[in-house]
Amino acid sequence: MRITHALKLSAAVGTGALMVVAGVPAYAGGGHAGKAPIRTVTTGLDGPFGLDVVSPHAALVAESESGEVTAVNLRSGARTTLISKIPGAAGVTASRGKIFVVLGGPNPEGPPPPPSKYPPASVLMADRNGKHVRVVADLLKYELKHNPDGQKQFDKAGKPYDALSNPFSMTATRWGLLVADGGANDVLRVDPWTGKVSTYFVPPNPRTKECLAKGAQANPGTVGCDSVPTGIAVRGPYVYVSTLGAEKPGASVIYQLDGRTGKVLRKYGGFTSLTGVAVSPHGTIYASEVLFGAPASNPPPGFDPSKVGRLTRIRHGQATHAAVTMPTGIEYANGKLYSTSWSIAGLFGVKHAGRLVEVDERAFR
Repeated sequence: MRITHALKLSAAVGTGALMVVAGVPAYAGGGHAGKAPIRTVTTGLDGPFGLDVVSPHAALVAESESGEVTAVNLRSGARTTLISKIPGAAGVTASRGKIFVVLGGPNPEGPPPPPSKYPPASVLMADRNGKHVRVVADLLKYELKHNPDGQKQFDKAGKPYDALSNPFSMTATRWGLLVADGGANDVLRVDPWTGKVSTYFVPPNPRTKECLAKGAQANPGTVGCDSVPTGIAVRGPYVYVSTLGAEKPGASVIYQLDGRTGKVLRKYGGFTSLTGVAVSPHGTIYASEVLFGAPASNPPPGFDPSKVGRLTRIRHGQATHAAVTMPTGIEYANGKLYSTSWSIAGLFGVKHAGRLVEVDERAFR
C-alpha cells in the first residue's frame, strides 16, 4: 500500500507539496521539445495525469491539480472544460457515450482533502458533454472490505500504515473499466453500469536488493517493495499494466495479461518508476517515466525541472528513449503517440505548465 516519494501524493486528493523546492526557476517552456520531433498540442494544463484519445481529432485529459476533465482538439489545441470540481482527477476514459473519471485517494500524510460531494478513490460517470456527474463505485470502500494485496492496513491506534487506495489510471475495456490502484497495489475491474467492483490483478511484490533492504516497507510483515500499479493499456486480447515498483531501482515491471482472465503471459522487468504504458498495433511498447532524473531530495539551487522525465520505447527487445518532460498519461491511437507532459510541474513550484504532446518515432534515441 506504500507509494513513496512523488507519486505518493501527486494523484491523491488534498495533495500537498511533495518537497520544498528552493531556487527552482518557473520554467514554462517546452522542455526538450526543441531537440526532438515532439509537437506541443496544447499548454496551460494543471497536473495532467489521465489521457484518453477518443477520436483522431480529440482527447480527454484529467487534470489532477485543478480537478477538471478537459477536452483537447488535437489539431488546434483548443481546450474545453467538460467537468470541474472533482478534486484529484487521476484517470479518464470514454465509452458508449459516457465519460468515466477515477479520483485519487485520501493522503494519510497530508492535509485534509478539499470539500467535495464526490468521495476520494471513487469512479464517476458523466454524460459525453460532462453533465450529470454521479458516483459509480467507491474503491476505498472495496479496499477496506477486501484488501486484495493482503497487507496490514492499520496500526493499533487505527492509523493507516500507508495509502490504502490511490487510483492512478483507468481505461475502458470489453471486460469493464480497469483501474490501476497504486495505493491498494492492485488492478480493479468495475462494471460501469452496475458499479460492481472486483479484483482483476494483484502484481507480486518486487524483491530486488533495494526492495528487501530494511526500511523498504511501511507495512509490517510485507516482504519486498509495493508493486504500485500506475498504467493500463489494452491491445487486442491483451492488457498491459505498468508498475512504479515503489520507485526502487529496477523494481518497475510491465505485465502482459490475458485480457479475459488477468493471467500473466509475459513481463518486462528491470525498469525504474514507470507511470504509464501504451502499445501500438505492432506490439511496440511505450512507457512514461515521470521521475527519471529527479533528485532524491530537495533539488539544488538552479536545478532545471525540464530535464525530469522521459518516455521509453521497447521494440524488438531494445529500449530507446524520448526526452519528454514529466510524462504520465500516454496513449497510442490512430497511428500516433500522445503523452501528457509537465504532469507534476506543480510539485517543482511551476504552475499551469502541463502540456499534451504528440511524439514522433524519431524522438526516440
